[in-house]
Amino acid sequence: MKHWPSQLFPIIMLALLAGLTFWLQSTIDSGNEKHDGKFRHDPDAIAENFTVRRFDATGEVRYRLTAPYLEHFPDDDSSELKSPILISYRPDAPSITVKGNYAKVTSKGETVYIWENVSVTRAGAADRLELVARMPDLTAQPDAGFAFTNSPVEITQGQSWMTGVGAHIDNNNSTFVLQSQVKGQYIRPRATP
Repeated sequence: MKHWPSQLFPIIMLALLAGLTFWLQSTIDSGNEKHDGKFRHDPDAIAENFTVRRFDATGEVRYRLTAPYLEHFPDDDSSELKSPILISYRPDAPSITVKGNYAKVTSKGETVYIWENVSVTRAGAADRLELVARMPDLTAQPDAGFAFTNSPVEITQGQSWMTGVGAHIDNNNSTFVLQSQVKGQYIRPRATP
């Protein structure tokens, strides 16, 4: 006759030893985690009243980004700004100024998400009036010279106005294209004597 309890004892001991080994390994691994906040979305740097300039190949300022307050986040290497102002320059065209209440800049500064009370202003020139576009949010790619939104847009230029939903802005070609539901009124500017 076989004695089952004496044969089960080594199996139970091996299972207990394996479980203890697994528990000990998981305890050691959890102790190696750094608690430096890198994986939380907490700021690691704050800047006040800063200006960032990007230059083109000839050394001319391509665009300038300013804000009174910035927080940098190490988990995704992004920055969040309050009251940002992004000004894009071209030697042969008027400057474009984008303002909003808040912005988020991606890690390499390739994309700027601007939201709440966003305005895009093209400075006036000798042959045309200042153009102002207002929208709730805008995604800008300053290096590429593009911006877009899927939100409602209202554009004014002098007494003329236009509204629509969605817009693509091409600063390289000085175009502003509304995507849908476009309506407006054009009033020719009076000639100055």
